[in-house]
Amino acid sequence: MEVSEEDFELVNALQMAPRATWTQLGAVLDRHPSTLAARWERLRAAGVAWVTAHPMGDPLQMSLSFLDVQCEPGRRADVAASLCRIPDVVSVEECSRSQDLMLTAITPSLTALGEMIYPQLDAVEGLVRYETFFCTDLHAGGYAWRLNALSPGQRQQLKQFRPAPAGPPGTLPPSFRAIIQVLSRNGRATAAEVAASAGLHPATARRQLQRILASGTLSFRCEIAQSVTGHPVTCQWRGRLPAVDHQEAARILSGFGSMRLCASTTGSSNFLFSMWLRNAADIMRVERAVGEQVPRFELRESVVVTNAPKRVGWVLGRDGTATGEVVPPGEVW
Repeated sequence: MEVSEEDFELVNALQMAPRATWTQLGAVLDRHPSTLAARWERLRAAGVAWVTAHPMGDPLQMSLSFLDVQCEPGRRADVAASLCRIPDVVSVEECSRSQDLMLTAITPSLTALGEMIYPQLDAVEGLVRYETFFCTDLHAGGYAWRLNALSPGQRQQLKQFRPAPAGPPGTLPPSFRAIIQVLSRNGRATAAEVAASAGLHPATARRQLQRILASGTLSFRCEIAQSVTGHPVTCQWRGRLPAVDHQEAARILSGFGSMRLCASTTGSSNFLFSMWLRNAADIMRVERAVGEQVPRFELRESVVVTNAPKRVGWVLGRDGTATGEVVPPGEVW
């Protein structure tokens, strides 16, 4: 599908304000609300862009873990397909290094990781071993990645349509799980749509939806198929960095403009970051820039992602478009 500049502008606007109304977006983009709604439906139906919601993954609230997986020879595709069906393994990436797959898991606690995720990994045929790295500080995530298709003035206008949480992040009761699952499939769902999908009374759906939005527990994001962005290459770097340098390093790296993930972790490498790049030559460009601007970072490994069959709950095709299959958060949420 051909993606126009107006499509990119709409996606960029939804990246900044995923739940803004079509009227609000129309005022910023100078387009009729119905035109934007139709444009979005075309993008969504083609799997080019989608809005989702998922547990934030902030280590202060919950457990965010990264796992390296090794498979039996010739079994990687089968193992990846099985892992995509595990609800709280939110992302699955195929790699080009000693590990065959990289996983991202979000659970309410480390205990839940051991009780809910590990037994499911142990049951996957063809999976040989896995190693876990726990996130101790999440500096940046894919929710902050932008197309930069809008003017500074438009970006400033959109900030008012992404309200900050009403208070510190809170814990949601288990009864809210039905709404969370609806939002994982459609992060723009209205209270009426939530009520219809979750089988709730409209007033109950409206009240619970507002509480979820105010809790800061969920991350709402507009995603786009990587293949249409002009940044088809994903690379992740891991290394050692003195703990006192992590915050400043994350600030410097955020200026590179292509950041998809930056985190402090446990393990032999205690700092990792991932970027979407225009081509393989950009890998060396980034490494030179990091060497100059973050000189105390000791690079241990760079990993090129060859395929991403699952991203924050959504199962993707080889071209990065959404297949329409969504694996929402599991029973513990």
